Amino acid sequence: MAELRLGPLLRYADGSSATVWVEASRPCTAEVRGAEGAHGESRTFQIAGHHYALIAVTGLTPGTAQSYEVLLDGTCVWPLSGSPFPPSVIRTPADGDPVALAFGSCRWAAPPAGEKDPVGPDALDTLAARIAADPDGERPDVLVLLGDQVYADETSKATRRWLAARRDLSDPPGDEVADYEEYTRLYYESWLDPEVRWLLSTVPSCMIFDDHDVIDDWNTSAAWLADMRATPWWRERLLSGLMSYWVHQHLGNLSPAELATDPLYAAVRQTPDGTDLLRSFACRADADPASVRWSYRRDFGRVRLLMVDTRAARVLDEDARSMLDPGAERWLREQALDGTGSYDHLLIGTSLPWLLPHLVHDAEAWNAALCRGERGERWARFGEDLRRRADLEHWAAFPPSFEALAELIAEAGSGAGAPATVCVLSGDVHHAYVAEPTWPAGKGPDARVFQLTCSPVHNAIHLAIRLGFRFGWSAVARVLGRRFAGHGGCPKPSVDWRRTGGPWFGNQLMTLTLRGRSARLRLEQAREVRGGGARLRTIAESELAP
Repeated sequence: MAELRLGPLLRYADGSSATVWVEASRPCTAEVRGAEGAHGESRTFQIAGHHYALIAVTGLTPGTAQSYEVLLDGTCVWPLSGSPFPPSVIRTPADGDPVALAFGSCRWAAPPAGEKDPVGPDALDTLAARIAADPDGERPDVLVLLGDQVYADETSKATRRWLAARRDLSDPPGDEVADYEEYTRLYYESWLDPEVRWLLSTVPSCMIFDDHDVIDDWNTSAAWLADMRATPWWRERLLSGLMSYWVHQHLGNLSPAELATDPLYAAVRQTPDGTDLLRSFACRADADPASVRWSYRRDFGRVRLLMVDTRAARVLDEDARSMLDPGAERWLREQALDGTGSYDHLLIGTSLPWLLPHLVHDAEAWNAALCRGERGERWARFGEDLRRRADLEHWAAFPPSFEALAELIAEAGSGAGAPATVCVLSGDVHHAYVAEPTWPAGKGPDARVFQLTCSPVHNAIHLAIRLGFRFGWSAVARVLGRRFAGHGGCPKPSVDWRRTGGPWFGNQLMTLTLRGRSARLRLEQAREVRGGGARLRTIAESELAP
């Protein structure tokens, strides 16, 4: 009899359709049955000995919610027997409904029940507990997870023990994951957490990778990539990372219509074992990153979300460095400008913040100039070493890309059909803040523009880095940053910006609630409570657009 190994994850949901992702223990037919007639079924496909299905569910009615079951070969496997959680539901929005997006990034898997959590309560666990306690109360319409869903290079004690039983950890890559099977262990550890498992079964999710989904500082520079490719373990790590991401995260980002026209998805489902097909795809993605688009678009009524790959799509040539390859940049522009006046809010999800503390921004622009050779070969070598040590690889480290995004935001946010807001949603930097840019007179958009940064969901930040980020926003740091920029011959950015919220430190989530042309932001942190347990505490709220 087939058993449910992982999932279900409710990934996509619109007014009439949804997708539910599962992993089963053996080949079978996976089925979703809704209490009010929703239905879908799909035969599993096989990758590296694992059996997955992404079930397209139809028969949904806008503005309703219905509980559902998952069956494998006709046997009900979800809800779990004796589950303490309420039934999982598929909620389908109606036209004009407000949209609430909860977002964040950087989540270490929570430790097993009963073990002390070294980094404090998990914000996703705490959100799940709140929703479970009041199933008819407030909940996000979608979770937007902005990278580092798993940590391939920072494994837990339990995973290290599992790895040690499988291979000799004295051989590279040591206690980091090495292949596809080891990646599956990370997803089991993260998504079998009871609270998170239930949360992901009942709230739709959008995901994009960041560096730790593969390795810290993934694609920092051409020199970095050359060094990695010279190691004996890198190729298998990268291919396994891309393959597991395609299976566990990317497929669920797509709508049923997109899945129906995806040639790789069709080919994998039509063959008894899709491992070689998926591996060939990953090889092509490695050899020619521009041949694959991981970025995608989701529309929630009159809210448009563009999730942008800022890792695999990079151009790393020092003389032509770009956060996005030409095809990815063209796609982003087309999606942002498509149907002027057809959306009230434009959200750009990019794991890496566009606007940083001024000192950090200027240091990254200066470092990019050094690495480009503006101060000679000796400085270029110093710059490359510093870039890796200090993680100088955000939008500011790709100055033409920073400026291109500023220009696109100004264009998309201007004119008679301009949206009320353009918000850049980011994570990565293990703290939260709000920043607002300003353009020179006559060049700025009509929309209000915000950089909304929120991380970690469940991780930590060293005290020195915390102090550094606080200092980075100060007037003194701004003067120091301009000196760095002057040494590199870096021009001033075309936009200025100021911090209007934060910085906040802790395990946290931001929720952006969009109703018509209004926008409201709330930041909540997971805090321990007396007597055990944790709850989400509101730290800040603000009206972004009235």
